[in-house]
Amino acid sequence: MSATENGDPSPSESAGKPLDLGADRLGGRSDDVYAALLVAHSGLTAEESAALDARLILVLLNLVGDADTAIAAIRHARDR
Repeated sequence: MSATENGDPSPSESAGKPLDLGADRLGGRSDDVYAALLVAHSGLTAEESAALDARLILVLLNLVGDADTAIAAIRHARDR
């Protein structure tokens, strides 16, 4: 594990244990987030939808702010 760019510990380091990538952290609003995602994709072609997904993924990975955690999340999603 490595520290973030600003020297802070990564999320998995600060908790002292591996990050639980299967945990629901949306506070009971998973359905709201899913609905917003469906609305965002409404009326888009398959190509436009794929581009939206790619942009959204990059935005969210940037919010994570830790490369090790982002890579672990990518692997987790791929293995599901």
